[in-house]
Amino acid sequence: MMTEAPELPLHMRRNGLSPVEELARARDSEGVVQVKTPFGVPAYVVCRYEDVRQVLADPARFSSALTPFPGAEQLDADELATMQAGQLIGFDPPEHTRLRRMLTPEFTVRRMRRLEPRITEIVRTALDDLERAGKPADLVEHFALPVPSLVICELLGVPQADRAEFHERSVRLLDTSLPLEQRVAAQREDRAYMAGLVARAQAEPGEDMLGMLVREHGHDLSTDELIGIAGLLLLAGHETTSNMLGLGTLALLRHPEQAAMIRDDPALVEPAVEELLRWLSVVQVLPPRTTTTDVEVGGHAIPAGSLVFCSFPAANRDPAFVDDPETLDITRGAAGHVAFGHGVHHCLGAPLARMEMRIAFPALLRRFPGLALADPAEPVDFRVFSLVYGVRTLRVTW
Repeated sequence: MMTEAPELPLHMRRNGLSPVEELARARDSEGVVQVKTPFGVPAYVVCRYEDVRQVLADPARFSSALTPFPGAEQLDADELATMQAGQLIGFDPPEHTRLRRMLTPEFTVRRMRRLEPRITEIVRTALDDLERAGKPADLVEHFALPVPSLVICELLGVPQADRAEFHERSVRLLDTSLPLEQRVAAQREDRAYMAGLVARAQAEPGEDMLGMLVREHGHDLSTDELIGIAGLLLLAGHETTSNMLGLGTLALLRHPEQAAMIRDDPALVEPAVEELLRWLSVVQVLPPRTTTTDVEVGGHAIPAGSLVFCSFPAANRDPAFVDDPETLDITRGAAGHVAFGHGVHHCLGAPLARMEMRIAFPALLRRFPGLALADPAEPVDFRVFSLVYGVRTLRVTW
């Protein structure tokens, strides 16, 4: 029996690579709009750049810990506590601070630079695979998906043979069109898999990040927290960069003069990555915050106990943030964008994601200087209902 997909909420609506006009109008007029979530609960969507930063920088008034866990009503109290353990994005300081402090040293720019030779090798191998596939080929299957997947799996000690199963499960976890029962089932499957990884790391800690956490913080972190941390890092490190590589390549192929600039001028690679992050905003929203008191955002009163979503695509294209925000301009760099969030929950893996993109985009464009869409008239299959926006496939030629 077919089930009808839920209506897409305003903060997840796109027109190809851009937010829908309705969202842009909401940002440029009201700034904060009230919507109804797919579960029938009212919520507020914050659209302006400065207002989004205000919300994300204030965990005392906009709490992550008080926000209902999706599918919580299907879990008893013990399982709910187990599922939430270690999930940094679901905690406020000081608990969030305690967990993040243990992970931060592993994600410094200096530590990430040690991975650069291996990431370069992974990118080169993926490009070889893309070339062997023959044209036309699916860039997502042969490049955008395997590069970050292999990087984060190696970082966390995930066997390569498990990558396909993990990807299928992560797609279900992020697909808001699926019935909640299926997404909760995927959460349980994911937790069971991560429990096995953690058990192996506890029995014989390796040199990967899980091994490090067991050796250095095994007395400070419970097994449930280790499982939650591993699951969050694996999902976040895989899905975000994968979709940036796919969607970013599509954007560059539609702006060939800018793709050529990235290919030919190494000095433009870093600002190009920042501009692509701003312009695409693949993470549509973070989990909503819950107001702990009556608040005012952008001149709008929001009552205590309200759900608040921050729209990253709208905020990153706010004319108050950058001039001519609808134009992709890789020369500007767009420092200060909120593609990685802001405040205490700013993406822990941002240095790793940036490094992967700085290596992958120019390598792709140099290997295939004639890279183009296989059929420019073919409709693009966007991941419309995914919390992390992207393309399912991208057929290219060269």
